[in-house]
Amino acid sequence: MTRSRNVRQRSKKKRVHALEVATERWKVLTKVLVVVDALKKEEEHVTPLKRLEILRPQLGLTKPNKVAHFVSRSPQLFEVCRDSRGVMWACLSPQAEALVEEEARLLEDHSRTAAEYVTRLLMMSVDRRLAIDKIAHFRRDMGLPHDFKTRWVHMFPEQFRVVRLEDGDYLELVSWNPNWAVTELEKKTAALTGDANANGIGSPPGELSLSFPMKFPPNFTSYYKFYGKVHHYVKKGNTEQFQKTTYLSPCSEARGLTPGSPEFDKRAVAVMHEVLNFTLEKRLVIDHLTYFCREFVMPQKLMRLLLKHYGIFYVYERGKRFSVFLTKSYDGTKLIEKCPLVSYRGRIKNLGKFAELFDSEDYLFGNDDSSSATDSILDVKSEDSDDIMDDGALADDTEMDVGDLSDCCIE
Repeated sequence: MTRSRNVRQRSKKKRVHALEVATERWKVLTKVLVVVDALKKEEEHVTPLKRLEILRPQLGLTKPNKVAHFVSRSPQLFEVCRDSRGVMWACLSPQAEALVEEEARLLEDHSRTAAEYVTRLLMMSVDRRLAIDKIAHFRRDMGLPHDFKTRWVHMFPEQFRVVRLEDGDYLELVSWNPNWAVTELEKKTAALTGDANANGIGSPPGELSLSFPMKFPPNFTSYYKFYGKVHHYVKKGNTEQFQKTTYLSPCSEARGLTPGSPEFDKRAVAVMHEVLNFTLEKRLVIDHLTYFCREFVMPQKLMRLLLKHYGIFYVYERGKRFSVFLTKSYDGTKLIEKCPLVSYRGRIKNLGKFAELFDSEDYLFGNDDSSSATDSILDVKSEDSDDIMDDGALADDTEMDVGDLSDCCIE
């Protein structure tokens, strides 16, 4: 995989600041949802605050940063109180509880669409089955429910079924739907041309010759360095040749393709383009794509291909993770086509202080030092994760003493 410095050191003319801001907002929102999900699993959605410290790795917090400080930044989402024994407790606010109920309804409404997308993933895979643990990485990105692995996978027996193999549980395709073998790009092309039969729509998947939509920042420079060598991001002749290259549909049998050939690479681009179209926000953590290189017949050096096709994809890196966007799906920092689940997440963002944090580039890009201001407010003893859990059990404070609580999370 491409070293991270090759992404970070791109010139300013190759960076899309709006997409990088969008990524940082997405990362902060994802962290908020991690805490919300953890509290939803607790009885009455209440837990000792120090128990949340086990989420520190998921939140990307390093010592001395504490989950308590993260929670305190959104008082409209989370409430924190201290009982008579001095134990700090956290819970969801009434506004957050209402949003949790709304999310359950939206996930249920989205369930059929999510089932279609999961089925289409199975149709693209070489064996027509995928490990459930791998699909679970897409849970939040594709709007899959929280009980995806236990209940939801059994709800659509006409589309897929659970099979147990030596290395774990898999989701296996039950029936092939030819209408779902048509890619999102084919549908949009047909809508623009008004030709429902363009590129074999309604026919068995085969060769395609579609051009991928591309978008570049102003004053774009067409070169990048990879291991010291200068390469073209976009050289007119190379781009035109790539766009004219025929390729197999993502749902076609691809095991006979030669790795590194133009047809192999363009099909891999088509697969990544299709998977990103299945996501709510047309972006993914690249690690989640690399898990499927074998199943989707994609190159192991996926990052190189993403960087090479810069106008189709935009790669952003901060910390240890890379994110990839479909460039044409965004207008500045805004997603062009939003589903109700995306709008719901926007309402989480707009609750209380988090609206300010999402719009503060100092906070998003790590230049905000306001967390120290909460040190005197939230004095949570034994916060270090080494002191929190012993074989998954808490100490004597697992029951809340509500005797002297005022304005706390539970009535």
